[in-house]
Amino acid sequence: MTVRKHSRCGYAWVLLLSLMASHIPCSWAQDSTKSQVSLNDSLYSGPLISSATGMESAWDIPKNPLSDSLLLRDQRLAEQIRLGYEYFSKTPAAAPRLSGNAMTCGNCHLNAGQRDKALPIAGISGLFPEYNKRQGRMISLEDRIVGCFERSMNATGRLKNGSRGVTRVSATEPEVLAIASYITWLSGGIAAGEKPSWRGHNVIPQEHLIPIHNLDPKLGRKLYAEKCVNCHGDNGQGVEIGDKKAGPLWGAGSWNDGAGAARVYTLAGMIRYMMPYLDPGSLTDEEAQHIASYITSKKRPTFPFKGNDYRTEPLPVDAVYYKR
Repeated sequence: MTVRKHSRCGYAWVLLLSLMASHIPCSWAQDSTKSQVSLNDSLYSGPLISSATGMESAWDIPKNPLSDSLLLRDQRLAEQIRLGYEYFSKTPAAAPRLSGNAMTCGNCHLNAGQRDKALPIAGISGLFPEYNKRQGRMISLEDRIVGCFERSMNATGRLKNGSRGVTRVSATEPEVLAIASYITWLSGGIAAGEKPSWRGHNVIPQEHLIPIHNLDPKLGRKLYAEKCVNCHGDNGQGVEIGDKKAGPLWGAGSWNDGAGAARVYTLAGMIRYMMPYLDPGSLTDEEAQHIASYITSKKRPTFPFKGNDYRTEPLPVDAVYYKR
């Protein structure tokens, strides 16, 4: 059977998805307390799924601690790695205490953080500590994960502490440490300080950036309807197709206005190289930026500590949710 390649993640692939269901790994749905360590490791020759993925590898996990053998003497560490994978893959269900929305880590870091040009996390642990412009200081891997919980998962929208206001996420939270263990496991074999060749590719070239004031959210809305609505829905909250559902792009269930994806150019880079899910890279630099301008024109949860951001470095021009 020949399936015509489509520029959108449309309903045409739903039938094919159902026919292939027995071949699509759904390891994130497993109960970690019942999972057994297999002797058969991943057969992939490289560390990442190709950025040009199609149906045959769209949900593959090259290294899965629930099925790959963990050659570790310390079984407590092995269980920590598996737990980190669980938190990463099904965040609201596995880590509800730190989840203030409907996002998972895997919504932004595709294929459990193991797809090329989809914000891969494999190989990054040895780069920390590294300088963070938003915070104006060196941060640890755990600090970076805290930022994801507070901003992308909107943990600050959930962590209320009575009249004393919002509670911050600690870098020593069990969920943070477990995800750090998973990322470190994925980074095995890469020397500390060595930048993986696949890091930093979700960026639209500077010469192709359209000035913020020239971006057109109305055009972005039209492009969204053509390219994105079949998976994300007209309301941006995601469409359920089988056991899959795209992440919410705005509203209470989405990332807050202090997250990296709340920046226009950052989001445009993600859209350009990661979307549509089954045909990534098919959008142009211009299309991705207009779609990003539409998505960032929408309301989303407020990050209550934006006033502490960019105190050392200049406020980026695409940080549209910040006061100037």
